[in-house]
Amino acid sequence: MLQISKLISQGAGLAPVLVKRASTLELDWDVRQKSRFDATDSLGRQLGVFLPRGTLVRGGDVLIAEDGSMVRVIAAPQAVLRITACTAHGTPFDLTRAAYHLGNRHVPIELKPDHLKIEPDHVLADMLRAMHLTVQEVEEAFEPEGGAYSAGGHGHTHAPAATPVPAAVPPAAHVHGPDCNHGHDHAHAPQAIKPVVIQIHPRKPHSH
Repeated sequence: MLQISKLISQGAGLAPVLVKRASTLELDWDVRQKSRFDATDSLGRQLGVFLPRGTLVRGGDVLIAEDGSMVRVIAAPQAVLRITACTAHGTPFDLTRAAYHLGNRHVPIELKPDHLKIEPDHVLADMLRAMHLTVQEVEEAFEPEGGAYSAGGHGHTHAPAATPVPAAVPPAAHVHGPDCNHGHDHAHAPQAIKPVVIQIHPRKPHSH
């Protein structure tokens, strides 16, 4: 069995011609949401996939085998419920309401500009129809949102940490040089008083 422990999201940085020549692996969502599974690629090779826990495998991702070969992942069509706004009785905003209610139930959901997709569930289908939404069961690839903390998410650029402000440093003593010509209307410390030497001479007697 060929071991795989590396995934390159959407084949980023790989030459398209090499990705096109790679073997393929068609998987439904039930398998792709697992980080450890066995599978067989288009060349008939038995693969043992061991990815970091929490990794979601998406259609278009490329797996790198231990021998350096590449395997391109294809999201297999599967049964899903396709949810659209009813043009006769509702508005596109109904999709936003539906996404809110489904999210509260922690339902895996794929978000599209004009429709939603979830895995088949007759209870949820009835709820959505009661909200004047159109629900159809179709066979399509399913790529639900992974959540804010799922592994393998895209990178975010964060603002640099604030530079700590140094403690206030007492200002340096104000020194006046010989060429100082600015106004001195601010107070200065009094200068030290130098002692004055007084000489007393003895008085000579006056002659009368």
